[in-house]
Amino acid sequence: MKKIFMIFLLSAFFSFNALYAQNESKKETIFVIKTKYGNITCKLYNDTPKHRDNFIKLINEGWYEGSRFHRVIKDFMIQGGASADGQLNPGYRIPAEILPDHFHKRGVIAAARMGDQVNPERMSSGCQFYIVQGRRYPDNELDAIESRAGTKFSPKQHKVYTTLGGTPHLDGAYTVFGVVLSGMNVVDKITNLPLEGSTPVNPVIFSIEIVD
Repeated sequence: MKKIFMIFLLSAFFSFNALYAQNESKKETIFVIKTKYGNITCKLYNDTPKHRDNFIKLINEGWYEGSRFHRVIKDFMIQGGASADGQLNPGYRIPAEILPDHFHKRGVIAAARMGDQVNPERMSSGCQFYIVQGRRYPDNELDAIESRAGTKFSPKQHKVYTTLGGTPHLDGAYTVFGVVLSGMNVVDKITNLPLEGSTPVNPVIFSIEIVD
């Protein structure tokens, strides 16, 4: 019996490692967000598979054809994701995949969601996403964020937020599932457009295409 149990454990161990290696080696999906201000080329992370697979599904179904960035806040982010006919969500949410290695540096793509009061599990919207523009943070501001949140930024996070920039106060609360490879100048253009509140005066319509 003991021998059978050991064989089972070894089999499970090697199966897990094979699955892990397969996931690690899987090619990351590249996609392009097309706008009249230029294209934003991005990739999806493989270690947030629920968000990755859902995003690919929505693209293939044409959900984002004629969608728009409806919420724009300079030095923070641009958000979009409703369908062209105005559906704010596809009727479901995505379980959170919040990982410490994926933090809110400039250029990451993350899932929008309802607040903690009505969504304590921090489940993501089925379609709404945002791209972080952010800004650089001096040491004293990062210290204040750590104090309020009762957390500590890693040396890597600290360096990124003081040099590249981002939105550090969102870390640990939203699922980051991708990153911009090129086209952050387009994001910057969009954040400089005339706004009415946080909505662009002239709609910023986009489509998304998987390219690799």
